[in-house]
Amino acid sequence: MPERKKLLLRLDPAVYEAVAKWAADDLRSVNAQIEYCLRLALKHAGREPKRDSGKPEPKPEPVEE
Repeated sequence: MPERKKLLLRLDPAVYEAVAKWAADDLRSVNAQIEYCLRLALKHAGREPKRDSGKPEPKPEPVEE
C-alpha cells in the first residue's frame, strides 16, 4: 500500500468539534472522518480518485429491466 500523505490542517474550533462529534457517532477517528468527508465531496463533484487501496473493485449492481 502506498505511503499515506501527511497534511497540516487548521480548522475553526467549532468546525473541529462538529467533526469530532460526527466521528464519534460513526465510530471513526477525526482523521478518518475528514477523509470520509473529502471522499464524499469528491464523489459529489464527479472527481473520485482511482481506487488504490488494494481492495477489489465492487461488483456492479444488476440492472433490472
